Amino acid sequence: MPATSAAFGRRTFFRGAGVGLAGLAGAALLGCSDDEPSGDGGEGTATGTTAAGGTATAGGELEKTDLRVGYLPITDATPLVLAQGLGYYEEAGLKPSDPTLFRGWSQIAEAFQAKQVDIVHLLMPMAIWLRFGQNFPLKLVAWNHTGGSALTVANDVNSLQDLSGTVFGIPFWYSVHNVVLQMLLREAGITPITTGDPKAGEVKLVVMAPPDMPAGLANGSISGYIVADPFNAVAEVNGVGKILRFIPDVWFEHACCVALMHEDDVVNRPNWSQAVVSSLAKAQVYARENRTEAARLLSNEGNGYLPQPLEVIERAISHYDIAEYGPTGAIQHADWDTQRIDFQPFPYSSYTERLVEELKKTVVEGDNAFLQDLDPAEAHRMLIDDRFARQAIEAAGGAERFDIDPSLEREERIDV
Repeated sequence: MPATSAAFGRRTFFRGAGVGLAGLAGAALLGCSDDEPSGDGGEGTATGTTAAGGTATAGGELEKTDLRVGYLPITDATPLVLAQGLGYYEEAGLKPSDPTLFRGWSQIAEAFQAKQVDIVHLLMPMAIWLRFGQNFPLKLVAWNHTGGSALTVANDVNSLQDLSGTVFGIPFWYSVHNVVLQMLLREAGITPITTGDPKAGEVKLVVMAPPDMPAGLANGSISGYIVADPFNAVAEVNGVGKILRFIPDVWFEHACCVALMHEDDVVNRPNWSQAVVSSLAKAQVYARENRTEAARLLSNEGNGYLPQPLEVIERAISHYDIAEYGPTGAIQHADWDTQRIDFQPFPYSSYTERLVEELKKTVVEGDNAFLQDLDPAEAHRMLIDDRFARQAIEAAGGAERFDIDPSLEREERIDV
């Protein structure tokens, strides 16, 4: 069962991101080394060179065994908590405490910065902001999942143009949700604004607590929202809204949340780091191949990691029916052969680079000047250490187990 975090002090963590105390409330959720060689993945005793010049050895002696996991109660957290529930951490020689459930992005990020947790999942744009906007020494060691989000609207909204002049909910300024929403709005000729009342041709973006989004949709205070599941599934099951577009149908197999570790752990404890990432990859395989049982384990009928009913979680994990969603336009790329949410650990450089480019075009509250001179390729090199994911993929059975190309390279597919 998850432990629940205590409240942290009234710090100024997000002021640099333009999010004051009101923004923190809106973002709440309920239910430096710059060089790191790639490292070759391999089976058994494959090794990868660390940034400190050591090696990460599959099955090598762990530099420590304690593990503290922090997560938010959304389906994006699936691998982090399933690895606990299925005993994969213990099988790797780790001694995890119960995963700690945090109620908001501010709390989980502050706990991570204070080293009260060892590994967390955070929004990838948020990881970019932490690393380059705040100079916090972290490493992105794996993708936590792909997809898992949707654009949900009121039942009388049938197109993006119908959003003109309305207020729309987003979970956080530095989120792939905000990035993709603004891609869609630009294509529709609609201008996003952050203050004032929206006029025709504008949409006002407001940061909201995801659990408040379905209620806001039901009472008419917002026209829709874009967010991670299971909150889209909540609107569907409760009949208060519908999905206008799945986000993995806009940006193929994109990463929303990613797994972050402290840079000093990655550098000085490579065998421990490898054990953690390999456990996550193993849980990702389980979630891909056992979606119904994974949903049960996440729900209160299993280990209670997420507060939503099993019906909602199962829909969020597995319901991506082309016959249902194709005619409405929620799915426009049946040929992409993707899922509502999927799982694989490898952090593609092409995605990091394109995301940095898109963030530079995205309207946010606050100062985002750090992005202007951020080179996309350099950002990937400094932010990400992919050697653990490479080795974890091999240990889990190879790239085919995750339905990804063995080259671990790809071109980004985006179609708004």
